[in-house]
Order: sequence, then C-alpha cells, then structure tokens
Amino acid sequence: MTTEITGATAPATDPWTVDVLDLEAYLARIGGSAEPPSALALGGLHEAHVQAIPFENVDPFSGRPPSLDLGDIQAKLVGRSRGGYCYEHSLLFAAALERLGYDVVRLTARVQPHRNGPKSHMNLIVAVDGARYLADVGFGASVLRPMPLEHGIVVDQAGWPTRLLHGDGGWTLEKYTAHGWEPQYAFDETPQRPVDYEVFNHYVATHPKSPFTRGLIAMRLEPGVITQLLGGKRIVERPDGTKDETPLTPDGALAELADLGVVLTDDEADTLLQAMRAAS
Repeated sequence: MTTEITGATAPATDPWTVDVLDLEAYLARIGGSAEPPSALALGGLHEAHVQAIPFENVDPFSGRPPSLDLGDIQAKLVGRSRGGYCYEHSLLFAAALERLGYDVVRLTARVQPHRNGPKSHMNLIVAVDGARYLADVGFGASVLRPMPLEHGIVVDQAGWPTRLLHGDGGWTLEKYTAHGWEPQYAFDETPQRPVDYEVFNHYVATHPKSPFTRGLIAMRLEPGVITQLLGGKRIVERPDGTKDETPLTPDGALAELADLGVVLTDDEADTLLQAMRAAS
C-alpha cells in the first residue's frame, strides 16, 4: 500500500538567510545607496564596504571563534564599530548584494598557493551587466574594487596593480609588489555551502598554527596606503614599496585599533590584552 502526499510543495528555504539582513542599516554603515544592479553600482558598494568596515581578527586571537550566523555578523560589523575577517565580510556583502538583486556565487580560495597555503579564504563571483566580477571585500587590505573575471586583466587596487590569470586549475589573483608579481590566492568556480565555511572557520579561528590565533591582525586599505597591525608592529605601506614600521605594544594596541575603526567593549579589550601579553 502506498500513501499519496498531496498539497502544495513547501517553499525552498534560503540556506544563506539573506532576509535576516537589515539592508538599510548596512547601507548606512558603509555610506552606500540602494541603486539598481550595475557594474558601476557594484564597484561603489565594494569600495564603500572596504573603506568603512576594517579587517581584524580580535575575536579569534582572543579565543572567541567568530559566529557565521548572519544575524551575529550584522550585529558585530553593522551594529557596532567592529570589523571581522573574510567569512564575516563576504557573507555580509553577499547577502546585501543578493537583497539588491545581484547574482552571487560564494567560493573558496587557497591563500599563497606558491607556498602551500591553505584553502580557507572566502571570495565571491558576481554577475551583472552581462559580465562576471571577482568581488572580495574580506581579503585583508588588498582588493578595493571588483575585478572583471578575465584572463590577464589588470586593475589598480588603491595604487597596487593587481591581475587575474586563468589556467587549467582555475584562477589566480596576483599583486605587483617590490618583488614583482606575487600570487595572493588561487580559486576555482565550485560553489560552496554554509557548512563548508563552518569547517573552514573552525580551522582558521581555533587551530594553533592558524595566523589568526597567533597574533593581532588589523588592516585598512585607502588609496595609496595600507595601514596594518601585524606581527607585533604597526606598518604603513605605500605602492612604491616603502614602509614605516613601529613596535606595537599591548598598551598601545587599543588606540591603534580605534584609529583603524575598531572599538572594543571593556571585556573584549581585556581578553585581547591578555592574549597579546601571553603571545609576547
């Protein structure tokens, strides 16, 4: 005997929960506007996000693995003067783009493929105006504007020439530095699922060999200058390869973070300072 199930099919659910996003609050946070999808509008949103929301690893370095729940990301990056790292940035940006009508594919990339780096970074491909673009608001301080997904394309990223190359294994993003063209990451176009990022996030936020658990990292990219808190130093880098480096002490870290747009609660500040003193 068989039983026939009748009635309306249950609606498909959105695994990325983009409806959770308060789009108006997000646009206010970055100083953006809800324009119809276009390549020009995408570029404006991408640049506004990068310049408004800093890259930082305060939570994983302090022993608090970041939540990838979109509501939690929104509370942290939109509701407060905080930043985050790649998963937080890109999940937030992807949700905003989809709410605005863009076609978005969420991907993963292998960082520093020439040095056997891990496949752990999140980036996006966005389709608009009949073309596809690499969008990456969460790669430290490297990508200010979307890049057309074209072999050999070179885009000025705040003063640093950056290019995409395509080969048998997929795409490679390269940046021109004082040492010539250096691979930043490699990726293919396999779409990822939310659970994939949960796995990556667990490794990046908890493994003792992850750079995000071993020291404070914070960055901001502006035209012609990258400011970083990295390796116990404050580093200001320019496109000509010149750098100004000063030691970063635990006592000075909070002020330096605030200068980059990262404001911590008393509890966050206390756990960060403890982690910095333990690591020094």
